[in-house]
Amino acid sequence: MSLFKKSRRKVYLDHAAATPLDSRVLSAMVPYLKDEFGNASALYALGVSARKAIEDARASVARVLRTTPDTIVFTSGGTEANNLAVRSVIPRSESSSDEESLLARKHPHLITTTIEHDSVLQPIKQLEREGFEVTYLPVDSEGRVSVKSVSENLRSDTILVSIMYANNEIGTIQPIAEIGREILKWRKNKNSPYPYFHTDACQAINYLSVAVDALHVDLMTFNASKIYGPKGVGGLYKRRGVEIATLLYGGGQEFGLRSGTENVAGIVGLGKAMEIAEEMKAKEVERVDELQRFFWEKIENEIKNAQLNGPVLGENRLVNNLNISFRGIEAEALVLYLDAKGIACSTGSACSTSSALRSHVLEACGYSKERIESSVRFTLGRGTTMGDIDYAVAVMRKVVNTLQRK
Repeated sequence: MSLFKKSRRKVYLDHAAATPLDSRVLSAMVPYLKDEFGNASALYALGVSARKAIEDARASVARVLRTTPDTIVFTSGGTEANNLAVRSVIPRSESSSDEESLLARKHPHLITTTIEHDSVLQPIKQLEREGFEVTYLPVDSEGRVSVKSVSENLRSDTILVSIMYANNEIGTIQPIAEIGREILKWRKNKNSPYPYFHTDACQAINYLSVAVDALHVDLMTFNASKIYGPKGVGGLYKRRGVEIATLLYGGGQEFGLRSGTENVAGIVGLGKAMEIAEEMKAKEVERVDELQRFFWEKIENEIKNAQLNGPVLGENRLVNNLNISFRGIEAEALVLYLDAKGIACSTGSACSTSSALRSHVLEACGYSKERIESSVRFTLGRGTTMGDIDYAVAVMRKVVNTLQRK
């Protein structure tokens, strides 16, 4: 077999990176890309129409999250929403004379995990450089953080706990509701509004319940491009009463938190994508779970030296995620060979052998350098079929056998 002979067949297995735009979403967006082009701040008819479209989308998102529209803040995507959640949490006190006020403390404290997305870790590290104290909670070999470790690290000066709902690399689902309950107990015992609890739910929307009250979260990030919506738009749920600072100053859009002319078409697309994801969730979870198990069973049976990274298949792992180490190969080489055969997937580590660029998620799980650098992530989606998996595994078997012999 010529490994680099191009294939006409296309199999997309990288839905955690980006999803294709649903045709129903595009149809909802088109009017606001063409005729309904008004600025939502304008008083004339085109502006009023744009404002109504935004507020209708806000209501749609709120219904999915089981909350009220005034708690939904639209952003340019998940990265901005995470930055807004992390960097804008400003401690406040009703009494300026309160010596115990968090404002009086020089070094507020934050808690996160070692496997967060960089759009959470990097702003937190910047806050650390600015004088904040940070606790980075470890995870086990499946990438799971313990509820006990969160509660044991809460302090009187902790202002934020940020833990992602489902990991983008290995699909680990964190016990968000249990952590949220512990934080609520802490706040009640201390008679304090802090710490706020934030979760990055970008990977969770398609497959998990995202009812914010049931999860006991104060802040939640979501992103259209992960749910078959447009790129460049996302949002942040902000519970009523949660105090966060303005991110962008200007015209005062989005409740004064991030000024700028709204991306009406993108927001409409996000609202429609959220509706569709919620409608399809139950059936898609069942269908994709079957595909995931079928995929892993074929790999186990047909490809030597394959090892699953992260949780076993089941309740603690997203049903669309398989992160697999193929011992004796370089992941980047496998990805390129598969791409030549029309199969799109991604590496479990960056395209470098530098320890600074290897997957921080797999490192946090305690995996060896060799295992990390031979890891590939496959993430399934709405368009994935049994035939796609049969084709992918057949190609993969030949490629892996060839690379392992070299």
